[in-house]
Amino acid sequence: MSQAAAAPPSLAKGDERLARRSPLRRLLGRPELGALLGAVVLFVFFSAVADAFLRAGSFSTILYAGSTFGIMAVGVALLMIGGEFDLSAGVMVTTSALIAALVGYQLTLNLWVGVAISLVLTLGLGFLNGLLYVKTGLPSFIITLATFFMLAGANLGVTKAVTGNVASDSVRDMDGFASARAVFASDVELAGVTVNITVFWWLLLVAVATWILLRTRIGNWIFAVGGSAASARAVGVPVARTKIGLFMGVAFCAWLSGMHLVFAFASVQSGEGVGNEFSFIICAVIGGCLLTGGYGSAVGAAIGAFIYGMTNKGIVYAEWDPDWFKFFLGAMLLLATVVNLVVRRRVERAR
Repeated sequence: MSQAAAAPPSLAKGDERLARRSPLRRLLGRPELGALLGAVVLFVFFSAVADAFLRAGSFSTILYAGSTFGIMAVGVALLMIGGEFDLSAGVMVTTSALIAALVGYQLTLNLWVGVAISLVLTLGLGFLNGLLYVKTGLPSFIITLATFFMLAGANLGVTKAVTGNVASDSVRDMDGFASARAVFASDVELAGVTVNITVFWWLLLVAVATWILLRTRIGNWIFAVGGSAASARAVGVPVARTKIGLFMGVAFCAWLSGMHLVFAFASVQSGEGVGNEFSFIICAVIGGCLLTGGYGSAVGAAIGAFIYGMTNKGIVYAEWDPDWFKFFLGAMLLLATVVNLVVRRRVERAR
């Protein structure tokens, strides 16, 4: 009689890849957990110290502040999960807005033409960032830092050369302004609360980005190239295309934010956006994205942006000195990074 072969030791003990994890362990493994806990603590804190914080109008303002940074934080978070940075993201928002405003006004075109041209050129900037990174092998920090300075200079130089001022001419009375404003900068009444449409664009981007990360092959590629580009390339992941696509994703978010800027205010200051790139990165890091890549989520970045909005407006509602805002922001960044590191290490040890 033949005896049945004994199960290999690894199977006898149970393959850890097939083992069922408890709901608590799955929750602890989520990158946005630390940000969610921080958001709850911050919400309770400002609710206690600032009477105006819980008013409907105040909450609407907080959501608006969070959305204006949250739109960009989504694209930046995906890029960081892919292992890269884009330091030109802040000024790229201004560039896209200036392109739409200057092209439409100077050529007396319907503003939707300017919007379309801005989309093409802004995506081209993202493609160029990605292509330079792929072809040169230089760190994305250096590539996009150079782009940052070039765009900042071009924004000011071109605007002054065309208009004679440091801001674009007002496009409020031009054809297409009203319809474009309805799409990019209108207010929506929801349950008696006025909510800017950027909040809905923000939530839509978060949903799409989450679906891409968790339900598509592209999402697997993003995590793979962020974890180890060499290993990803060895198993057939199109590393170059994935990286370029991520830079273009940041550019698309910059275009959307830029369109809100131009149609909310009708005129664009050429010096805007400088320094905002760090705020976008802070939102992503607070939300659980690692600076080393390969880990994070769009939902976490959204929570990080909401924390940013709560801190920004909560200090005002509490009637504190707003000069302390950046101090609190830096402290939250440090705390979030430490919490994410501790939680991740405990989860890894528990596996």
